[in-house]
Amino acid sequence: MHSPTLTILAALLTALVTAVLYAVWHFNKNIPGLRLWMLSFLCSSIFTVSLLARSWLPEVVGVVISQGFVALGAYLCLLAGRTYMGRRPFSHLYAAVGIGALVALSVVFTVVIPHLGMRFLLAGLGAGVCYLLTARTLAAGGMHRVPARYLLAGVLGLHGLFLLLRPALFTLGGAGLGALPGAGPIAQISQFVVLEAIVAVVLLGFGALILTNEFITSELRHLAEVDPLTSVFNRRAFFTLLDKAVSSAQRTHTPVPVLVLDLDHFKTINDTWGHRAGDDVLRHFVALGLRCLRKEDVMGRLGGEEFAIFLPNAGAEGARAVAERLRLLVESHPATAGARSIPLTVSIGIALCGPGDSAGAALQRADEAMYLAKQRGRNRVEMSGPAQPAAAPAVVATAA
Repeated sequence: MHSPTLTILAALLTALVTAVLYAVWHFNKNIPGLRLWMLSFLCSSIFTVSLLARSWLPEVVGVVISQGFVALGAYLCLLAGRTYMGRRPFSHLYAAVGIGALVALSVVFTVVIPHLGMRFLLAGLGAGVCYLLTARTLAAGGMHRVPARYLLAGVLGLHGLFLLLRPALFTLGGAGLGALPGAGPIAQISQFVVLEAIVAVVLLGFGALILTNEFITSELRHLAEVDPLTSVFNRRAFFTLLDKAVSSAQRTHTPVPVLVLDLDHFKTINDTWGHRAGDDVLRHFVALGLRCLRKEDVMGRLGGEEFAIFLPNAGAEGARAVAERLRLLVESHPATAGARSIPLTVSIGIALCGPGDSAGAALQRADEAMYLAKQRGRNRVEMSGPAQPAAAPAVVATAA
């Protein structure tokens, strides 16, 4: 198989991958970086087409197109990786200067000092650095947690290294960087270079699609686990995490404090200020709650204005201190709805989930303690006693 045939195959594959990425992006425009990856492959498509049209183009024009789009495609790939990972993009001015310098030097080695090898070296230099930087950007988050990122980072890293080291192939092959394209050794090495490019195109295309699937899966998981109004865990996810925390704590015979929190007179807030103001109040309350918690603490919305928190590796006194701090913070920071100020208070119940106890039972006792706080005047913290062999009767209360 000769190089023109391989180049045609590369052009077809890059065009196909570009079309697939465009179709995926068209229906999933919220996926970060996908549009930039599609544009990166579009640049690669233009580059391969320029190689096929080289004999019909002036040499300088062909060099400018090929060098410019190779560098631009690699830079767009880097931007795509940074966008996907939520990092700030580089200044486009630096990229424009860098790409312009590479193209200008390529023109110099075409017109002023004709040297095919130096053009080849320049093309691999800019693109190789960009691919290596992209690999470094994506290799984050933990191999076991997000393996797709590391697989794509590995492909990008190997491709970047190949682009930087491929000029050495010609020296090792006895062709030299200044050899003519039709020379025997350089023709064989060129076929290997094009084959590597074809493999890279396929793997990078699949990698971009795998990252797309990773993002969609993560979003679906987020929707399944997180309350859409307050952005804390929903009831089902909170119970799952609490069960795991209790199982882990029971192996070390340490209790897990569980807090149940309920905003006082929330129905009155909704009736007086409207449901939109009520939603603002819930978001405001969650923001205050998160200010009192550590990274390992977990907060969830059980429903309506009722929330729950569990505090791993915190004893009874620590739980009470957190609850009092949160109660005072809510009392001293009224919510705002437009220009209006809405005073808030919260009633909190605490229970310890100890060895042999269940998460559900501890949450029930915390809920009963919260209702006791309501009965005793609201805006207070009550702590449930230790678990009893027989279930204690629930406290009946209708206060909201």
